[in-house]
Amino acid sequence: MEQDGGESGAASQRSPTRDGGGCAPGRKIPADGEVISGQATVDQSTITGESMPVEAAAGSRVFAATIASLGSLRVRVSRVGVDTTFGRVIKMVEEAEAQRADVQRIADKFSAWYLPVVTVIAALTFLIRRDPLATAAVLVVACSCSFALATPIAMLASVGAGARRGLLIKGGKYLETLAQANVLLIDKTGTLTLGRPRIERITPLGAFSSEQVLSLAAAAEHDSEHPLAEAVRQARRLQNAPALPSESFQAIPGLGVQAQVNGQKVRVGSLRMFQSEPFFADLQAHSSPASQQGKTELFVVCADQPAGVLTAEDTLRSEVPAALEQIRGMGIRQIELLTGDNQQTAAALAGALGIAYRANLLPEDKIAIVKAYQQQGSIVVMVGDGVNDAPALAQANVGIAMGAAGSDVAIEAAHIALMRDDWALVPEVFQIARRTMGVVKANLLFTMVYNVVGLSLAATGILPPILAAAAQSLPDIGILGNSARLLRTKK
Repeated sequence: MEQDGGESGAASQRSPTRDGGGCAPGRKIPADGEVISGQATVDQSTITGESMPVEAAAGSRVFAATIASLGSLRVRVSRVGVDTTFGRVIKMVEEAEAQRADVQRIADKFSAWYLPVVTVIAALTFLIRRDPLATAAVLVVACSCSFALATPIAMLASVGAGARRGLLIKGGKYLETLAQANVLLIDKTGTLTLGRPRIERITPLGAFSSEQVLSLAAAAEHDSEHPLAEAVRQARRLQNAPALPSESFQAIPGLGVQAQVNGQKVRVGSLRMFQSEPFFADLQAHSSPASQQGKTELFVVCADQPAGVLTAEDTLRSEVPAALEQIRGMGIRQIELLTGDNQQTAAALAGALGIAYRANLLPEDKIAIVKAYQQQGSIVVMVGDGVNDAPALAQANVGIAMGAAGSDVAIEAAHIALMRDDWALVPEVFQIARRTMGVVKANLLFTMVYNVVGLSLAATGILPPILAAAAQSLPDIGILGNSARLLRTKK
């Protein structure tokens, strides 16, 4: 194994390596990292929940605790030990065990009052019936621990089952909240779409050529992590346009980027980025109908001179329409697209999916929308890619991060992280939440009915102390058996 900046002695000592830097076939990959050479089939089910192995080659990300087979890999290590995705999964499950849902707090309060009530019933039984055996039976049959177990056992079963499916749930309270949600807000790029756009057209302006426009844009986007930036860089490589040096990179959230390229200020972004510039009308005149077809336009300006327009196209995830239909079937009618993209692009995508939309949004605008819904009494779920949507994910009642494997920001900001980019997991996590709360309610109802019947039979002398002692454990067994159903996840 190699680590950025040199050899990793600690990692090498723990890693099942070959020739000092390879991961041998059939062995577990010991750390998170990026494949730099080799090819292998990797079973990632422990991390992403994918049932089928994936092919890993140079440039692929791999994760600790996954198994490489049918080949060997040389990996540059990026995280080891507790910092790996697997280590953070374990940490989150442990934290989930310690967190309590609101319904659990209610059960705890009930348990605190239950024992005094049982004591009063036992005292009344003795005073009225003068039967010490019946009094003893009342005290023996009373089972307060079943109330305390009713919620956490079910929550823990769902958190564990979700982790096996690639769903990281930070605590049972988020399952309870998710089961009551009535508003779903969704990001666009990287969430509804694949997040891998491509540049399909270059329109040069003025004295600039297509090659110059592409070179300038790629140089300005050199240090950007946005999917559109990668599309620009890839287009430059495919067209063999010259690579230009850049410096003083600055990202302008929700608008675009700027940098110094060959001593000139180059800006790349949406039309809104230039609305206060004197050449705005000129750029607006070159905005094509492409944006009305769900495509995105990037405007390139060099030294305050319009240089060109890049038209990018992203692809809607194929599973999104069916997933949204499932979510509607669960009773969530208010579904809204929130995007920083232009009005026409947002309208085209939202129209195809049959949902509402708001366009031209900055990160702070998304937070304001979430807060506005919450002030109306709505329970808001936000689905985003975990990077530029981190503030809105954190503000929502439940934030769900798509494709969070390896993303620190996603796991920290979201309350639920989907370890693979599969929209089918979104309605699945809603279903898990509702099943969990159904089991919790069943547990509590069963415990209440059992205790009422048991106390009644004991107080009237029908249930002797020996049978009361034998029956005292029945609620716990019933709760454990009912909660165990959650371990069998249903798609």
